[in-house]
Amino acid sequence: MNDATAAQPGALPAWDLSDLYTSPDSPQVMADLARAEQTAKGFAQAHAGTLASLSGAALAAVIAEYERIQEILGRVASYAQLLFAGDSSDPNIGRFYQTVNERVTAISSHLIFFSLEMNRVDDAVLEAKLADPALARYRPWLRDLRVFRPHQLSDELEKLTHERDLTASAAWIRLFDETTAAMRINLNGEDLTVSDTLNKLSDRDRSVREAAGKAVGTAFGDNIRLFSLITNTLAKDKEIEDTWRHYPRPASFRNRANMVEDEVVDALATAVRQSYPRLSHRYYQMKAKWLGLPKLQHWDRNAPLPNDDDRLIEWPDATRQVLDAYGAFSPELASVGRRFFDKPWIDARLKPGKSGGAFAHPTVPSVHPYLLLNYHGKTRDVMTLAHELGHGVHQVLAGPQGALMSHTPLTLAETASVFGEMLTFRSLLDSATPAQRRIMLAAKTEDMLNTVVRQVAFYQFETLLHDERRTGELLPERIGELWMQVQTESLGPAFEFTPEYSVFWSYVPHFIHSPFYVYAYAFGDCLVNALYSVFQSGHPGFQAKYLDMLRAGGTKRHKELLAPFGLDASDPAFWNKGLDVISGFIDELEAGG
Repeated sequence: MNDATAAQPGALPAWDLSDLYTSPDSPQVMADLARAEQTAKGFAQAHAGTLASLSGAALAAVIAEYERIQEILGRVASYAQLLFAGDSSDPNIGRFYQTVNERVTAISSHLIFFSLEMNRVDDAVLEAKLADPALARYRPWLRDLRVFRPHQLSDELEKLTHERDLTASAAWIRLFDETTAAMRINLNGEDLTVSDTLNKLSDRDRSVREAAGKAVGTAFGDNIRLFSLITNTLAKDKEIEDTWRHYPRPASFRNRANMVEDEVVDALATAVRQSYPRLSHRYYQMKAKWLGLPKLQHWDRNAPLPNDDDRLIEWPDATRQVLDAYGAFSPELASVGRRFFDKPWIDARLKPGKSGGAFAHPTVPSVHPYLLLNYHGKTRDVMTLAHELGHGVHQVLAGPQGALMSHTPLTLAETASVFGEMLTFRSLLDSATPAQRRIMLAAKTEDMLNTVVRQVAFYQFETLLHDERRTGELLPERIGELWMQVQTESLGPAFEFTPEYSVFWSYVPHFIHSPFYVYAYAFGDCLVNALYSVFQSGHPGFQAKYLDMLRAGGTKRHKELLAPFGLDASDPAFWNKGLDVISGFIDELEAGG
C-alpha cells in the first residue's frame, strides 16, 4: 500500500446543530412540538371547510399561518434527521429520530385537509382570489400544489396513508439505513464501514480494489435476502399507492414532484442511452488500454489512471480551491459559500455510524443548510465539496422565498451543485500542466459518466424492476439479472463482470429513499453543460441571471428559468448539447493517445 493510499486527511470540520436545537433533551424540542400541535389543531378547527369562501387576502393569511406551522415541524424534523445521519448506530439517536417522526406525522395529520381542500377550489374561483396581491405571492405554490389534483384521494384515505407511512415505507427505509450503517466489512483483516470499503474501489493498488470489490459483494450477498425483501416490499407499496392515485407509470409521481413532463424525462433517457457508444463505451475502451488490461472488472471502473499522483488534498486546500473558483465567477456566490466554512455548518469527518456519501440539507429558511461529506482527501472529494456547497448556496439564496416556495424540484436542485463542480474543475484545469490536464480531463469525464450514464442506467434498472414487480415478487437472482443487464448495456464491451457484482444494486440508497430520484442527476448535469456553454460564449449579464435563477427557488419551472439563457429542455436537441460536452472531453483524450 503506497503512502497516498495510507494517508488520511487531517482535522476535518464537524457541524454544530445547536442553531436548530442544543440537544435532543432540550426542552425547546418538546415545546416546539407542543406548540405546533396546538396550532395545527386550532388551524384545522378554524379553517376546515371555509377556504372556498375566503377573500384573497384572508386566504393569503391562512396560507401564511400554514407556512409557519410547516416551518416549526421542518425545524424539528431536520434536527432529528441530521442527528441520525451523523450517527445512526446510536440507539438513543435512533429512538429520538423515530419519536420525532411519529410526533411530526401525527401533528401534520391535522393539516392534511388544507391542501386537499385547496385543490377542490374551482379554478375560476381561485383565479379571482389571486387578483389580491397578498395571495398572488403564493401563486407558484398553488400552481404546483394543483399538479396533484388528478391523483388526490378522499380526505380519509389521505389521512390514513399519511399516518400509516411510519409503519409502512418509512419503517423499511429505516431498516435499510440501520442495517447498512451497522455493517462492517472485513478487508485484509480490518473491519471497515460500507463507505470506507467502497472508497477502496478507487485505490491505486488493483489488488486492494479487487479485494474491496469482492468483500462488498460478499457482505451484501450475505444480506441479499433482506435487501431483496425491502426492495420488493417498497416497490409493491409504491404500486398500491400509484394504482389508487392513477399514476400512469411508476416514475410519474417523481416527474410530477419534479414539475417536469414524462416526455421530457423520456427524451433525456433516450438521448443518453443512444449516446452510450460514443460516451461510456468509447471511454472505458481507452481506460482499459491505459491500465494495460484486456478487460475491465467492476472494481476497475473508478481506478486512478497510471500517471495520477493521487495526492492527498488537505481540507484547507480543498476549501481554498472551491472558494477561489466560486469567487472568480461571482464574488457574491463565494461570499455566501464562505459562511459554511466560517461557521460550523459542515461535517466532513470519517466515523462509524455516519451516513455514507454526501448531502446538503436545507433545514428551514429561518436557520440555514448543513452539509454532510465523508472527506478522504482525493480530487473526487474536492469535487463533492464543490457540489454540495452549490446546493447549500442555492438553498441560502432561495431561503427568502419561504418554507413553501424555497425548495426546488430535484431536476433543478442539481443545477447549482453541478455548476459549482464545473466552476471548480475549470479553475483547476486552467492552472494544470499538460500531463495534469489529461488526468483531470479523464477524472472529470468519469465523474460525468457516473452522473449521466450511470444514473440513467440506474433509472432504467428501477423502471425494469418496478414494471416487473407488478407481476409478482422478484427473487434476488432476478433483481441481479436486471442489474447486470443495464450495467452491461451502459458500460459496454470493455467490461467483464464477475458474479458478485450482481448484488451491487443493493447498496444504492436512492432506490430505497427516493425511487426514480436518480435521473435528476443526469438532468442537472446535461442542463449545466448546456448552461455553462452559454456562459463560455460570453452571454451578457450571465452571472446576474444565474444568481436570479437560484434566488427563484421553487417559484419558476424549468422553461421559465432557462428562457433568459436561450435554452429549452423540452427541445430534444437540448440534451445532445449537454452530452456533446462529455463527448468533446473524450475526443480530446482520444487525440492525446
